[in-house]
Amino acid sequence: MNNLIFQPTIVMCLLSFFMMIWMYATRLPAAKKLEEDGVDVQKFSHPSSIGGIFPSKVERVADNYNHLFEQPTIFYAISFVIWGLEHTDIIHLYCAWFYVIIRIIHSILQATLNLVWIRFSLFILSWVPLTIMIFREAIYLI
Repeated sequence: MNNLIFQPTIVMCLLSFFMMIWMYATRLPAAKKLEEDGVDVQKFSHPSSIGGIFPSKVERVADNYNHLFEQPTIFYAISFVIWGLEHTDIIHLYCAWFYVIIRIIHSILQATLNLVWIRFSLFILSWVPLTIMIFREAIYLI
């Protein structure tokens, strides 16, 4: 049962991979269009200079891809702690899957409609299962 914690972890990794493909599928054509319009895309070689040059539908996918390397890193870390201490149980599994499902919905919403208040609510909601996982392990270690 202990290795089951890796199922939602792998799904999160697959989500990051899918969002990377989606990001490049939208960003590369947008960059080519900018070049066709006479824009020197080399000027945007620094990430901080990219904001605002692409259409919103392109930028929101890239924004989501970047977000998948923020809060989810805590999910990866706590998943490995749970696995390493052999604490995988039904509560951790439900929390992990709930977290992943929320993050998938968040990614789809941000990359398409980008409704800020719903996206923000999903972000806050995703902290609930993550916090349960963290505190359950913290209590054990204290």
